[in-house]
Amino acid sequence: MIELYHCADARSFRALWALEELKLPYKLHLLPFPPRIREPSYLDANPLGTIPLLIDGDTRLTESAAIVQYLSVKYGPTLLAVAPEEPSYGEWLNWLHFGEATLTFPQTLVLRYRMLEPPERRLPQAADDYAQWFHSRLRHVERALADREWLVAQRFTMADISVGYALLLAKSVKIDNGFPPAVASYWVRLKEREGFARAKAAQKPN
Repeated sequence: MIELYHCADARSFRALWALEELKLPYKLHLLPFPPRIREPSYLDANPLGTIPLLIDGDTRLTESAAIVQYLSVKYGPTLLAVAPEEPSYGEWLNWLHFGEATLTFPQTLVLRYRMLEPPERRLPQAADDYAQWFHSRLRHVERALADREWLVAQRFTMADISVGYALLLAKSVKIDNGFPPAVASYWVRLKEREGFARAKAAQKPN
């Protein structure tokens, strides 16, 4: 069975959401955040100490965008993936990785310098600058959604999970005010998906 090491609403939510959309059986390991500090034994499973960790037989993955791509290809065919022969394949890959590399990265610095560091080490100016960076990159999503419901291939795909998680993280780090109109509507559609609701429910402690 697939195993996922997860912290509530952390990057691993992408993998959890993907598992629920695919309706795959899995075992969920819920950890406190950050696990490398609050659950040191996790380092035995993942020496990086980062979340997520997905184990599928002999396969071990720690990159959230790679995990959703892996699941959609490994356990396809599924409309959540875009096949190489489809015209939108390259665009799908680009959005899949844009969600992590371009949208999530600046938010992690907001999280660190506004919330995680001890008060004397926090850097409000740096946090504000990276929040602005995130919102400037979000304009690219707004342009893409001007004439469509989902990002690529005229359907919901793993690219929407990748970018959608970045919007969830924005809420967590309190920089979700001011989503442009198309992005705000997109976020509502994402939250209405049954797979999203099941993933949110799955991460609640018993």
